[in-house]
Amino acid sequence: MKEIHKIGIFTSGGDAPGMNAAIRAAVRTALYNNKEVVGIYHGYQGMIDNTMFEMDSRSVSSIIQKGGTILKTARCTAFRTPEGRALAYANVKKAGIDALVAIGGDGTFTGAEVFSREFDIPVMCIPGTIDNDLSGTDLTIGYDTANNTVIDAIDKIRDTAASHNRLFFIEVMGRDSGSIALNAGVAGGAEAILLPEKDTAIDELIDLLSTALERKKSSMIVVVAEGDKNGGVSNVAKRVKEKFDYFDTKVSILGHLQRGGSPSSADRVLATRMGYAAVNELLQGNTRATIGIRGSTIVNTPLEVALSKKELKLNEDLVQIAKIMTI
Repeated sequence: MKEIHKIGIFTSGGDAPGMNAAIRAAVRTALYNNKEVVGIYHGYQGMIDNTMFEMDSRSVSSIIQKGGTILKTARCTAFRTPEGRALAYANVKKAGIDALVAIGGDGTFTGAEVFSREFDIPVMCIPGTIDNDLSGTDLTIGYDTANNTVIDAIDKIRDTAASHNRLFFIEVMGRDSGSIALNAGVAGGAEAILLPEKDTAIDELIDLLSTALERKKSSMIVVVAEGDKNGGVSNVAKRVKEKFDYFDTKVSILGHLQRGGSPSSADRVLATRMGYAAVNELLQGNTRATIGIRGSTIVNTPLEVALSKKELKLNEDLVQIAKIMTI
């Protein structure tokens, strides 16, 4: 493997709190090792549009506490074509970039793996997504912060629900993963949690709510993951109201506020460790892998393995605990 002199860093796909902390760590680790750094705006689209700039230590000052990404992000359909990737590589090569650090989700990882193989450029990926749905790691950057945001919203909604004897259906993000819904639902004391990984029939949900009502509960919260198979939170609320109209029923879709905000301490530390590790792995000659954390240990997993393996992130003990906590 040729010696690396200049590392390109970019973020791609959905933004996640903590991405800036990862950028900061990667930039400063590279500079510490006397390597140059190039920031690439708007991910793969920026490679095609040639929106790149030299970064120094001051480029990442006072960003560790900021949500979003200073490098911006975008979806890029052109990069999915051989012609688009060839143009991206020409611009990367012209900038003198020897290796890449990619921060994002599975789409980012897929693009990085293909790009690295086609043009033999070293790449290391960092998992940045609030969904916590990537293989090769217990936790992804942004997941902890998103959980805290959802819990804060549930607590506030609980206050108004109790004041008005209301049943709230709260939809949370996660795509096909129920990680946020499960963890935030347990932490927020939800009476029911609907998950993409678990089939919960509407009649079963109504039975749960009826049992809770028999216990004299004055308000109820149902957390619904956006990927739940019952047709979306509005449809769930409508079908429940048709058969269970004791409570005034409301729907709250938390949406993209879950992606924003200052990253938690846990996400800042995790992102810093991953950014540091990504650069060190590249400098040690490793490539086409993703950085992850198992327990408290930073690890790396080949991208080919990570992309071919879908891990079930749900903690089955927590699923059982969620049921018990509703009594």
